[in-house]
Amino acid sequence: MAFPPSFLDEIRSHVSLASVIGRSVRLTKKGREHLGLCPFHNEKSPSFTVNEDKGFYHCFGCGAHGDVITFEMQTHHLSFPEAVERLAAEAGLDVPVQAPEERVRAKQAASLYDVMDKACAFFERELHGTVGRAGLEYLRRRGLSDETIARFRLGFSPDARTALKTALRQAGLPESLAIEAGLLIVPEGGGESYDRFRGRVMFPITDRRGRIIAFGGRILSDGQPKYLNSPDTPLFHKGSVLYGLAQAREPAAQAGTVIVCEGYMDVIALCRAGFGHAVAPLGTAITEQQIELLWRMADEPIICLDGDAAGQRAAGKAALRALPLLKPGYSLRFAAVPAPEDPDSLIAAEGPAAMQRVLDQARPLSEVLWQQELAGHAIDTPERRAALEHDLMEKVSLIADKAVQDQYRSYFRSLLWETFRPPRPAKPAFRPFGGPGRGDLLRSRGHRLVDRGADGRLPGAGRPPTLPPAWLSQERLLLLMVILHPVLLEEVAERLGNLRFKDSDLDKLRQEALKHLDGWGSLDSEDVQCHLRSCGFSQILDCLLEARAHDQSAHIKPDAPVEAARALWEDAFKLYTEKDLTAELQQAEQQAALNMSDETFGYLNALWSTKIRGGDV
Repeated sequence: MAFPPSFLDEIRSHVSLASVIGRSVRLTKKGREHLGLCPFHNEKSPSFTVNEDKGFYHCFGCGAHGDVITFEMQTHHLSFPEAVERLAAEAGLDVPVQAPEERVRAKQAASLYDVMDKACAFFERELHGTVGRAGLEYLRRRGLSDETIARFRLGFSPDARTALKTALRQAGLPESLAIEAGLLIVPEGGGESYDRFRGRVMFPITDRRGRIIAFGGRILSDGQPKYLNSPDTPLFHKGSVLYGLAQAREPAAQAGTVIVCEGYMDVIALCRAGFGHAVAPLGTAITEQQIELLWRMADEPIICLDGDAAGQRAAGKAALRALPLLKPGYSLRFAAVPAPEDPDSLIAAEGPAAMQRVLDQARPLSEVLWQQELAGHAIDTPERRAALEHDLMEKVSLIADKAVQDQYRSYFRSLLWETFRPPRPAKPAFRPFGGPGRGDLLRSRGHRLVDRGADGRLPGAGRPPTLPPAWLSQERLLLLMVILHPVLLEEVAERLGNLRFKDSDLDKLRQEALKHLDGWGSLDSEDVQCHLRSCGFSQILDCLLEARAHDQSAHIKPDAPVEAARALWEDAFKLYTEKDLTAELQQAEQQAALNMSDETFGYLNALWSTKIRGGDV
């Protein structure tokens, strides 16, 4: 069974070679390639490489070589049609039905590349002839050298109705192929076909392999449209192609990134200035297929569009289209050339260094989305702030990858908290020898304090400090563990939900934690604290963290082993539910309430926590 070459190319572009091979071979990324043990022969040192950009694998040990279709055939013992059908199903593509007439058409399509190449050669000759003098002068004014013109195979289409048609006929190429390739137009009412491109500077558009599949033409007169592209053909679908892709692949691998600009001349200007890793969409907004193509070249392509309103609208559309496709390690960055410049004019006016500064200031996708939403919302009332949060989370929900979605949600919640949190009062300075400080804070919480002696020490210095009531300390500890170690909440949620804390503020905090059970475990402690502050729990959270700060237990720290935190939570829960403390703890509390010193404050808090964990000191 024969398949159209364009359909096979579509499979190769839609299905990730590294992903397919990675199902059966453990691959390690090395630069722009992946390395692993060859599945086709026994080896202990990896010699099997996968080049995603070029679409092939190669083993330097046994010589195995091929593309994604070949790999499916060899590893699953499939025929060529079976492998194609299997990969097409994975990519969501319909396999063409090869009726006899369609096989004839497929054979004709194989000649389309030849038609396009012959047309390109014709346009190149015309550019350097008498007819193309105006086009060559235009390119010279734009600063293009003969080398650049040759590298991009630029040309000129004569302002004549059948110039190309005649040249192709003389080369022995059927008119039907030229029509199918989009080079000739057949009038709707019938009549003779005629050249699509007339009186234009010609920019050949290639596929990833460098084969010409379409053209873009810029008119030199005042006619419209200013730029004209080939129509969609069996070779060309403008939403899945990028201008300059073939030329940019190797430079992008060396630079570790790829630049997306607006048009043909921007790509060429960037290339001339040393930025060979530049490409452009073809007069349309950046599509999902183009984003996938970009990710084959770099993990974080830079979308560098003009700084005017149109360019920024296009950047915003690209950001939204990228959201559902995001995956760990793959995103977009955004830079903007200051209006009214574009890359071509900026480089001409200020040189490559100015362009590099623009690229160095590229911002991540997350920051661009935040700025776009913030600029589009009034935030002077709680309702309007809620609308901002709602719209941000709506965009986050578009992200298909759960891990990336959770990170975006955490990032935006943190920004919302930083933007809208009330001014925090200055914390009293810690003054161990008088003045406003911790003593004032302790008095505000109901502690009985006495004056210091002549030596500056508190009466009873060296004796145990005051401790909160046992039930209050346990309530604090039960909450601290799930705040500092969020992963614990899911496994203790049922028991925590059956409690009702005596301290009303702590109980509200307990209920807030349980309301967000689904997403809590995927956050880290800092994210959880930001969320709680954004929900109005700053004061009680500060009290909890301050109590933790005086506790020397290694387990009440975010970086402590979760197993230790789990054990501490279990002990606290047991003691809290039993409501039965030993006489030793009661005696210690009574003694500390009467006699407290700075020197022993942290020590006895640690002693109390140890007693809760172990039951005995």
